[in-house]
Amino acid sequence: GKLLFPRRAVEDWMAAHSSGGAAVPNRRGRVFLGSHDPLLEWTLRASGTDLATLLDGSLDGLGRFEHGEGQATALHIYDPESGAWNVPAVSQRFARAPVALLEFAWRQRGLVVAPGMESRYPDLQSIAGARIVPRQASSGSQVLLSHLLADAGMAADELIWTETADTETEAAIAVLEQKADAALGLQAVAQKLRLGFVPLVRERFDILVDRAAWFDPPLQRLFAFCRTEAFAEKAAEFSGYDTAGLGTVHFNGA
Repeated sequence: GKLLFPRRAVEDWMAAHSSGGAAVPNRRGRVFLGSHDPLLEWTLRASGTDLATLLDGSLDGLGRFEHGEGQATALHIYDPESGAWNVPAVSQRFARAPVALLEFAWRQRGLVVAPGMESRYPDLQSIAGARIVPRQASSGSQVLLSHLLADAGMAADELIWTETADTETEAAIAVLEQKADAALGLQAVAQKLRLGFVPLVRERFDILVDRAAWFDPPLQRLFAFCRTEAFAEKAAEFSGYDTAGLGTVHFNGA
């Protein structure tokens, strides 16, 4: 008799147990997964990475990345027990995997409101009874909002939920078009659309990469572009962003 194993399972085992032998081919899809970010979205286009994007939220990206559907995934997942960003969620799944978690930027997140309405909605408790834009359940933004509501002693049914937004921009546009009173969004997007903004939290936005794919042209091209003057100038246009730690490794799997 003999035992049969799927080819992918054998390659994953070889990658996890490799100690400098023959390289295992990178068979991940040429896709960038995870959370939507306007600066990252621009960078992916401007750098010419030639990667397809499937940006449907941090949790969705993490799951797809685990199943080999992409070369990298963008994350902003808050862990209320440790107060840390992304590392707890990544380490639970990838402690013995050949992956690395790299910092992209710190971002200022808070309530995006109509111009001049900052005094009406000065904090989270003030949005009780207001129309709020939800994000998809797989997004880091919706996960964070749930934690913030719990910390404030508020229940989800104290809010009036509008139509779900799939991106940071869509959430802010709903406020701009008066379809909602507020959204948990980014300062940079609020400023671009000339909306009001009430800061609530500073979050770290990271990119989880497959170490084999890291040496392929798309990711090399992406991070090389992040070291250019063009990227620095564009990042400076995004209020509430801090890219000083870009490329810092916050987690490195086995």
